[in-house]
Amino acid sequence: MKRREFIALLGGAAATWPVAASAQQPAMPVIGVLNSTSRAGRAHLLTAFEQGVREMGHVEGRNVAIEYRWGQDQYDQLPDLAADLVRRRVTVIAAHDTPSAIAAKAATATIPIVFVSGGDPVKLGLVGSFNRPGGNITGVTFLIATAAKHCGLLHELLPSAARIAVLVDPNFPITDPFVADARAAAAARRSSAIPSRMPKPLQKLVMF
Repeated sequence: MKRREFIALLGGAAATWPVAASAQQPAMPVIGVLNSTSRAGRAHLLTAFEQGVREMGHVEGRNVAIEYRWGQDQYDQLPDLAADLVRRRVTVIAAHDTPSAIAAKAATATIPIVFVSGGDPVKLGLVGSFNRPGGNITGVTFLIATAAKHCGLLHELLPSAARIAVLVDPNFPITDPFVADARAAAAARRSSAIPSRMPKPLQKLVMF
C-alpha cells in the first residue's frame, strides 16, 4: 500500500466527520492508531505513517494529536483497546491490520475507521462491498490470493500431491475462516488440507 494512498483515505475520513459530532471532540483532532502488534515490530511502518501525516500538513502536538494502542500480539486485548479509543473520543481510528480493524468496527458505528487488511474485507464483514463500503469504515486491502487460489497454484506446481499442510497461527482472529476455505478448496481438488499449529518463531509470518 502506498503511504499517500492510506493518508488520503485517513484525511478523507476525518473531513467527513459530522459537524454535530465534531463539536463534542477535543479542541485538537485526535487520530487513534490501533495495532495488534508492538511499536518495535512495526517501527518502519510507523515511521512511514507519521511521515505521511506530516506531509498532509498535520503536525503532532501542534494541530493534531495521535493516540497509540498496541495489542502486543494479544488479540483478546484489542476490543478493550478499541473501546478505550472510543472513550477518548478520537476523531478517526487508523486500524493498521485485520484484527485491529475487526475490533474497531465492533467498538463504534460512528467514529470513522480507516483500515489496512490483508484479508477479504467483504467476507470478513468489515465492508458491504468493495465499491460501496458503507457505514463508518473504509480502507485498503492487500488481498492477493484466497486459500482456494493458493491451493490451485500448489496443485499446478505439484499435481500429484495428495495432502497439503497449512501453517496457521491458532490465535489469529481470522484463522478459522481461512482454514475452512482451505479445506473446501482442497476437498474440491480431492486432496486434504491439514491445519497445523505454527511454531512460535514463525507465527508472525502469517499475514492475512
